Amino acid sequence: MQHEHPPSRLPFLKMHGLGNDFVIFDSRGSAAVVTPELARAIGDRNRGVGFDQLAEIRSSDMADIDLDFWNSDGSRAGACGNATRCVGRLILDETGKDEVTIRTERGILIARRAGDEVSVNMGHPQLMWDEVPLSRPVDVEHLPLDGDPVAVGMGNPHVVFFVPNAEETDVAGWGRKVEFDPLFPQRTNVEFAEVRARNEIRMRVWERGTGITLACGSGACATAVAANLRGLTDKKVRMEVDGGWLTLDWREDGVWMTGPTQLVFKAEFDASFLERV
Repeated sequence: MQHEHPPSRLPFLKMHGLGNDFVIFDSRGSAAVVTPELARAIGDRNRGVGFDQLAEIRSSDMADIDLDFWNSDGSRAGACGNATRCVGRLILDETGKDEVTIRTERGILIARRAGDEVSVNMGHPQLMWDEVPLSRPVDVEHLPLDGDPVAVGMGNPHVVFFVPNAEETDVAGWGRKVEFDPLFPQRTNVEFAEVRARNEIRMRVWERGTGITLACGSGACATAVAANLRGLTDKKVRMEVDGGWLTLDWREDGVWMTGPTQLVFKAEFDASFLERV
């Protein structure tokens, strides 16, 4: 789709949290710029920039900022924990505050400094079948699928499989199949978790609309919740994902996630690229 008046330049940031990488636009004070077509074009790792998710910062009258998310296939994402932590770092540094609020489709989330890392409260897990959502009433702690997985909503749908060895799991083959299972009307993210101890999990992830990623913040939260519901872990765990380590803590006020962030570069899209979108 051609824009009637494409901008001559479009600045952006590239950031990542544990290799879970993002393109970030700051659209505060102006109209939103992201469309499905633009998200797909930028998400192409050969002809665009490439990202696991795209985040657009917008002005807010209810929080420090509003934040919208997009997948690389042009679909919307209701939540993205690692992108929220990355943008949280930007706003914390910009304002000099120790705590900021970020409004997403998930609701108003809190981001806090945690030494060199950033913590975000990702809210309460959604544990009713119609909240996840699922297409019919079933026991979310024991889904009627091979592998006996758990369904958890974190503002987006997740299904968590407990496996004996995460490294040997066919994440691509299994994840792609489960993402499109009819039980998930909005498709689903798929996590494969190996419980190593009461306070440690190894997790690998297939993200809907993207594929295998090095980390998934909302998926890490869902996995920690699912493991605790099954009685396999405590409410606070360390989690190793393909890109590194996160800390998850399921508290009375929600699931807190803590981990590192990294600004990679600042750049801008050229007008000739934008004119072809």
